[in-house]
Amino acid sequence: MSDESPDRGAPASKSAKPIRRCPICNRPAAEAVRPFCSPRCRDVDLHRWLSGSYVIPAAEGDEDDVE
Repeated sequence: MSDESPDRGAPASKSAKPIRRCPICNRPAAEAVRPFCSPRCRDVDLHRWLSGSYVIPAAEGDEDDVE
């Protein structure tokens, strides 16, 4: 006879979503400017993209040879 209940170890609520955090300042994200918490953080992220702060490093030899 087992005294383990079938609900043991199950999450408390399946409908509860994890709180998304702002990638800039780590505050909870606001629905209006998701995934950011504010228009300011959204603009900071845009500036980083436009200024070239976000870069994917490339190794030598990755260039396509156009002949």
